[in-house]
Amino acid sequence: MKREAAWMAWLPRALLPIMAMTYPVVAAPAAMVTLGAHVAKYDAAGHLLPWTPWGQALDLEMRFYATAPREHGYPVFVTTTFLDGNWHPIAARPDTIPATQNGMGIISYLKWRRFRGNRDPWLLATARSMGDYILDQDLTPDEGKYPRFPHSTGHRGQFPQPSDSGAQSDHPYEIQPDKGAIAGYALMLLGDATGHARYTDAALHIAVVLAANQQPGDATHSPWPFRADHRTGAARGDMSGDMVYPLRLYDGLIERGHGEFKAPRDALWRWIKSVQIPSARGNGMAFAQFFEDHDNPANRTAWGPLNLARYLLEKKKALDPDWLADAGTLVMFVRREFTHVEGGVRVCHEQDEDHDAWGGINSTYGAVLAMYAKATHSPSLAAEARDALTFTQYAIDDHGRPMDLPKNQAIGGWQEDAHTDVVHNFVDAMDAYPAWER
Repeated sequence: MKREAAWMAWLPRALLPIMAMTYPVVAAPAAMVTLGAHVAKYDAAGHLLPWTPWGQALDLEMRFYATAPREHGYPVFVTTTFLDGNWHPIAARPDTIPATQNGMGIISYLKWRRFRGNRDPWLLATARSMGDYILDQDLTPDEGKYPRFPHSTGHRGQFPQPSDSGAQSDHPYEIQPDKGAIAGYALMLLGDATGHARYTDAALHIAVVLAANQQPGDATHSPWPFRADHRTGAARGDMSGDMVYPLRLYDGLIERGHGEFKAPRDALWRWIKSVQIPSARGNGMAFAQFFEDHDNPANRTAWGPLNLARYLLEKKKALDPDWLADAGTLVMFVRREFTHVEGGVRVCHEQDEDHDAWGGINSTYGAVLAMYAKATHSPSLAAEARDALTFTQYAIDDHGRPMDLPKNQAIGGWQEDAHTDVVHNFVDAMDAYPAWER
C-alpha cells in the first residue's frame, strides 16, 4: 500500500478520485466451494489459488483442442458454437456466432502461438482454419450494402451460410457491423502471420465496406447501427457498444500504408472520445448492445468498455493523450455496474440482462484490470485481476476440457466463452505479470 500511495502522488489530478477508491479483499467462503471442475482453494488472505499453474492449465486446454474432430474440413469448434465435452453438438442449439467465435479465436491462437515461442505449427494452422471458414463459408453475397461481409450469426451444418442467415436475435439477412470488424481485424493479423494476401485483402475489403456505411454518430447513434440488413442497409439498434474493433482495423490498415482510412478513422475516434468514453462517467448508454442473442437497445454490456480500455492501455499516448484517465473511467464503470462476488471472488458479468460470469467476459475483465493495475502500479487491483482470472481457470478440468460458465459445472457450451474469447485474455495478463504463468 505504501507503493500505491507513493505512485498516487505522481498521478494526473483526473485520476486521483479513481485511485482513491478502496479495493477490499473479499473474504473466502467459510464452507467448501466447488468452482467449475475443482474444489476452490484460498490462501490465508482470502485470495483464490489456481488449481494448477495457469500455464499448465492452458497447455492442457490447447492439447485438448488439438484433438477436435473435423467437420467439412474444419475443426468442429470452428463450425459449431455449442459443443459438449466430447465434441458432440448440443442438439437444442443449432445456432452459431461465427464472426465473434472465429475472429476472437484467431486472435487467441496467434497470441498463444507467440507466447509459446512460435514453435507449434498446429496453432497457426488452426488460426488459418478459422480465417478460411470466415472467407469460404460465412460471407454475404457480393452485392448490396454489405457485400462479402461476415455474418454475425448462422446455423451449424450449413456450408456456406445462406444469404438469409440469421439466428439468435438477428433477423434473416441481418449482419452486425462490429462483428465484421472483429473478423476483419483478425484476418489482418492472420495475413501478417502467414504472409498470405488472401487474408489481408479480405481485411481491406471489410474496412472499405465499413467506411462506405459509416455515419458521423451523435449522442444516441453510434457510427454504425448494431444490426443492419446486408442487402439494403436498413438499421436496427441505434447504438452499438463495440466501436473499438472498427478503430483497430482502421488503425492497422493505416499503419500498413492504407492512408485512405485516415478520414473515417479520425471521425470514428472523435465520436469515441467525445461521446462514448464520457458516457461511462454517467449511465454508459453509449455502451449498449454487443451480444448476438440480445436485442434490447437499452442493454448495456461490459464487453465494449473493457475492450476499448484494453486498446487504450496497449497504445497509450499514440491513441489518446488521456489514455490512463480514460482507461480508468472505463474500467471503473465496468467494476461499478457489472461486477459481483461469487465464490469469494469479485467477478464480472456480461450485461444488464445477464448477471452470470461467463468465461469470455470474466477473463476479459481480469485481463484488462491486470493491464490497468500494471499501468497504475496497483497491487490491490492486480490481486483482484488475478483472482478473477483464476476463477475462470477453474473452469478447465484435469483433461483440459473447459466449460463456458463455472457454476454450471457442465463441460463445453458456448465455444467463445469456453475457449476462443478466453485464451488471449490469459496471455495479456501473463504479459503484464509473467509470474502468474507459474
